[in-house]
Amino acid sequence: MFNPTREQVRDFFITTWQKHRDQEVLTALETVVAGIVLEHPEYYALLVDPNAMVREFPPVDGQTNPFLHLALHLAVEEQLSIDQPPGIRAAFETLCQRRGERHRAMHDVLDCLGETMFKALRDRSPPDGRSYLDAIRRRAGMPPVED
Repeated sequence: MFNPTREQVRDFFITTWQKHRDQEVLTALETVVAGIVLEHPEYYALLVDPNAMVREFPPVDGQTNPFLHLALHLAVEEQLSIDQPPGIRAAFETLCQRRGERHRAMHDVLDCLGETMFKALRDRSPPDGRSYLDAIRRRAGMPPVED
């Protein structure tokens, strides 16, 4: 799934959570997703709600879109697994030590990723991996990447 629709993304999270709850065998990616969901008990009810596929989460109402939040978690987990952008894994490990908790550090990275994606969309340009990594490094108390 390189360019899934909103419905495909939602269905993937909902189906994976159901498979986890039913103790079915999960793929490697589903195992990662189940782990992410387990860290978010506030989303359990949503993932079994029959209306979840069509529910809206307008930012103007001050709501976080749970599916977007979970998808960003998954994106960062993938980035960490392949160390892309190069150096993200080391910066994240330092951030984990600084924050004292992996999940709190992950949310810091999600903020950096969200800001990077917002800028790319606003400027109609590719995401700036270096600025993204530097933002993570700043939160970890590390200097920016040198040329």
